[in-house]
Amino acid sequence: MSIETSAGLMKIAVFYDGQYYYKISNYYCFQHPRKRRLNISGLQAFIRHKVAEVLAAEENLCPIVDAHYFRGRLSAIEAQGSQILFNERLFDEILMNEGIITHYLPLKYSQGKRQEKGIDVWLALEAYELAVYKRYDVLVLIACDGDYVPLVRKLSTLGTRVMLLSWDFQYNDEFGNLQSTRTSQDLLEEVTYPIAMHELIDNRVRQNDAIINNLFDPATARITAPFPKPPSAMTGKPVSGPENGNIGAEIKKSRICALKEGYGFIEYRPNNVFFHYSQLVNIDFNDLKIGDMLEFTLTERDGKPNAVNVRKAEI
Repeated sequence: MSIETSAGLMKIAVFYDGQYYYKISNYYCFQHPRKRRLNISGLQAFIRHKVAEVLAAEENLCPIVDAHYFRGRLSAIEAQGSQILFNERLFDEILMNEGIITHYLPLKYSQGKRQEKGIDVWLALEAYELAVYKRYDVLVLIACDGDYVPLVRKLSTLGTRVMLLSWDFQYNDEFGNLQSTRTSQDLLEEVTYPIAMHELIDNRVRQNDAIINNLFDPATARITAPFPKPPSAMTGKPVSGPENGNIGAEIKKSRICALKEGYGFIEYRPNNVFFHYSQLVNIDFNDLKIGDMLEFTLTERDGKPNAVNVRKAEI
């Protein structure tokens, strides 16, 4: 008989695919009517509650004994010159306060883009090794990739049940491209407890449930949350414009002509310039309004000018 059974405790471990978590949090902050980021503390509380529910156990007998967060990360040199380092430090503090251990690998270049390499393998190896030694009763996986199917099968041989928290959604991004997140059907069929989080959150009957509401940041919705911007938004090179001569690193100044969900446009001939909330330096996105004067420099992304290092101009 295991120690866990004789003591009546159900040991829980939580493993976060960080890039997946980041994408979900962005969705709820910018695309979903809630306009809130996910709250790590509320999510951990939800996990304990849900495990206790499915095991018909007392919640105080279902502790989270291990939690691990895995993600690719820019180097310090690449992240300097913006708020990325500060944002990462803030989020690290949130994870640290919740007792979540972080695991980072440097982002690698592949086909001209920065991409995560080896994170899913590292997560799987770490999860299995710890499960062997600590004999978790339930391992909670926050992920969607079918690459985790072998991990789930290996955990089953140890007698460790797997709960999968997954989200399925789609939306049009700031460039009008359709973005979607779909959980691997193979993964859903392999785990012991598949939990469709998007359905629970959007269930009208449960919208006022405290356990659901606590999944989101209780503060007023703010765009500048402690997350680094996505790698795809980090690439760029100096551009020049026919109306404005050489741009390069020269600081430009113009007014905001449009604001959307997490991004906007600045008046700049011959075409207005796009800027993303993650490039704001000295102001919160929610404090901006059309007509505000901004200072910025320009880079090129996908053949179009983008504003970076965007500041509220002193008048």
